[in-house]
Parts: sequence; C-alpha cells; structure tokens
Amino acid sequence: MNLQVLPSILLIISTVHAFEYTKLVQHVDGHQDQYVEALRDWVEVESDSSNILKRPDLHRMMEMVAQKLRLMGGTVELVDIGEQELPDGQTLALPKVVTAKFGTDTNKHTVCVYGHVDVQPAKLEDGWATDPYNLTDINGNLYGRGASDNKAPVLAWIHAVEAYQTLNMELPVNVKFVIEGMEETGSNGLDAMILAQRDTFFSDVDYIIISDCGWLRNCYFYAEVEGPKQDLHSGVYGGTVIEPMTDLIGILDTLISPSGKILVPGIREAVAPLTDEEWKLYQDIQFDMDNYKNKIGVSQLMYSNKVDLLAHMWRYPTVSIHGIEGAFSDPGTKTVIPAKVTAKFSIRQVPNMDPAMVKKQVTDYLQSVFAKRKSPNKLKVTMVIGAKPWLADPQHPLYEAGKAAVKRVFDVDPDLIREGGTIPIAKTFEDVTGKSIIMMPIGGFDDGLHSQNEKISRYNYIEGTKLFIAYLYEVSQIKKTTV
Repeated sequence: MNLQVLPSILLIISTVHAFEYTKLVQHVDGHQDQYVEALRDWVEVESDSSNILKRPDLHRMMEMVAQKLRLMGGTVELVDIGEQELPDGQTLALPKVVTAKFGTDTNKHTVCVYGHVDVQPAKLEDGWATDPYNLTDINGNLYGRGASDNKAPVLAWIHAVEAYQTLNMELPVNVKFVIEGMEETGSNGLDAMILAQRDTFFSDVDYIIISDCGWLRNCYFYAEVEGPKQDLHSGVYGGTVIEPMTDLIGILDTLISPSGKILVPGIREAVAPLTDEEWKLYQDIQFDMDNYKNKIGVSQLMYSNKVDLLAHMWRYPTVSIHGIEGAFSDPGTKTVIPAKVTAKFSIRQVPNMDPAMVKKQVTDYLQSVFAKRKSPNKLKVTMVIGAKPWLADPQHPLYEAGKAAVKRVFDVDPDLIREGGTIPIAKTFEDVTGKSIIMMPIGGFDDGLHSQNEKISRYNYIEGTKLFIAYLYEVSQIKKTTV
C-alpha cells in the first residue's frame, strides 16, 4: 500500500514547492530596487583590506554586515581574530569575522555560506569610467569596486534567506554565514578561527558554499632587490651604479617565456596529467574564443585551440607579474634611480603542486639567476600567500543539487569548470571541517574583478538571488545518509 501512495505524496510535495518557488521569485522581482540600493550602500564603503589607512572603513563594513543579519533575527557574533603585524613591527587589529545562524532543526541539513566584503584598491585616476565607490547603473551593469567580488554575492545569499522569512516560509535547510574582511590579502587570522570553532560553530555544518566567483589558489611572491642606501638622481649617478630596477627586471624576465612556458625548474613537472575525461569536458563546453578575445580587448590569445586555451586557463599553472613597488609609477617624468624595488608576482596552483615545494623552487631559481648577474645588490624572495590547491568532486550530491537549481532558474544545464584565482580559505575549510564544498558563482567572466570598472550585471545579481533560493531547496532534498 505504501508503494502505491508514495508517488502521490511526492507529487503533492513537488507541486507545493513549485507554488512556493513562484511566490519567492515574485518577491525577488518586486524587491530588485531595494537589493540594488543595499549593494549601493555596501559599495560606498571603501573596505580596502590592503590599505591600513582604510581599516576603520573595514571595521565599519563588518558591523554593517552584522547589523543586517541581526535585523533578520539571526544569531550573530563578531568574532575577534586578533592582530596583524606590519612591516615596521607595529600591530593593527584585524577586522572581526561575522558569523550568523538561521535555524536549528536537527532534522535538516545545515549549510554554511562563506563570503567576504573587503575589496581591492581602486581610484578614479586608475582608469575607472565612474567613481569606484559610487554604484553606477549603465545599461543594466552595476559598476563599483566590490560589486562582483564579493559584495553582491554575499547580499544575494542574505536576500535569499530574507525572502523565505518575509513570506513566512520555513527555510528548507539551516543556514550559517561566515563573512570575513581580509580575503583579498590572504584571510589573515581566519584559519585559526575555523580551527578554534571546528567543534562548535562548524560541528553541525554539512556543506560549505562559496560564491566568490569560483576562484581557487595562487602562491603569491615578493622579489625585492636593494642597492644604494638611498634613491639617486639618474642624471648625476646613472652609469656609475648597478641599478636595482635593472636587476629586478632581468630576473623577472626569466620566470616565463613569451609563449607562456614556466621556466622555473620543477613547476611543470609537478602538474597532474590531463586525462581523456577532462579533455572531453573541455571539448564539450560551449566557449566562443572570438567573443572572449573581444571581451578582454586583445588581438591575439596565447593559444588558438579551444581545449588548449581552457586547459591553460583552468588546469595548468601560470606566472603573472602584478606590479613593482618603489618604481615611482605616478604620472609625470621621473629621473630617479630607486634604491630598492619590490616585484609582486603569483603562480597559479593546480593539482598536484605543493606550495612549500613551489616556494623552494622559485626562491632557489631566482637566487641562482641573480647570482649569475654578479650584482652587488641584494635579492630577497618571500612567499606571502601559499596554500594547497582545492579540487571538488563534481559527482557529489552537492553538485547534483547545484545542477538542479541552475536548471530550475535558468532552464539550462550548467558547465562544470575549473578556475585559478585565490580563495585562501577553501582548502582550510575542507581540511579542518572535513565537509564537502561547492563553488557557486553568480558573477560573469567579464566583471573585471581586481581591475578597472568592476561590475556585476543587474540580471546576474537578481537571478543569482533566485538561484540561491532554489539551491537551498535542492540541498534539502539530499538524503541525510549521503553526508
């Protein structure tokens, strides 16, 4: 008798949820303007974690997040994670981490949403078309620093929970939040906080969701060359000293070839081989190379074959040089020989690379290259960020739930991709909590993360909120025995 009744029960449950989902979607559509204004308020805060002068803004940003979650009735804490030591030996308070929880039903799954609300530096004179801290709507795109990385996704998750609450609908799962303010500079203090709360805040968490645009791991280096005791006038001293800038540029040129081949011994040899299954995954993905080329504004890409390009974008390491400090990069004519210059560069981490080994390989290699220059200057190589790469299991029910949510909201089957930026805490979550993680971004590849004119489309922001609403339901359908 049970076997005959069960299909009818399932049909009723499905019909009820479809009706509720429609109401939730209508709620989101009716609150679009409020969501945009909430993002405007957050973007207005210059929560630059790399600039110690902006630390008061960062503290204010964390309090704004906490207050938003308090007003929703969540159990909210601002967790003190200590101080950071500055290069001059002084210490500075780290921004507190916001934790919150909604729901305590032990019969339900508990998901933990991770996000951050600190941003990269941005100035109008860097080449922005609009004020980076004044959210500007142009043709359906919302421009502002942090709009896509990561303030809109954090707000979308908050609005998803809020929609259930406003309509007096029971959340299908318990939801916890961990929102930090130091992601862009390496998530200082967060590893220790996660470890300290492993058996408390994280004890009942089943799954961890990250919507920080799908980025993964880098090893980030400083290479510092120091020469004279002070900056020198090039017209007076040029030709008499071996310039630190010349040495620095010389060794940077040995990191990677014009064709993109990493020249540091041992890096390429450590990479996991490309499998036939993975090759087919890249081959089957719909990707327009001409459109990609036009979007980023280049006349030529490193590779002309789609699979080669996607593989080098997603699953092979690369070297990127980000800038040089001490180089007097402000506009205008300069005639100074800098006494000390520091290059910033990163190496994308992929399976099966070990950051500790990468640190040794890069340091040893640059020191050997520098020694061949027979320069009297001094070289110092430092790895300031380094963590193991993280790779998900796309066959896990968590990803099946993600596929179902995407299908429900967008009526398409999603592609599963890799990415290669930096979420320093992803691997820590996995190692410390032992929980499964899913990356579920809502930003576009052309959002200009860390660049001028960062944006998120209004469509992605609003539809992404609906995606998160649907995903909470789909996760609730995972059998408890699969956790």
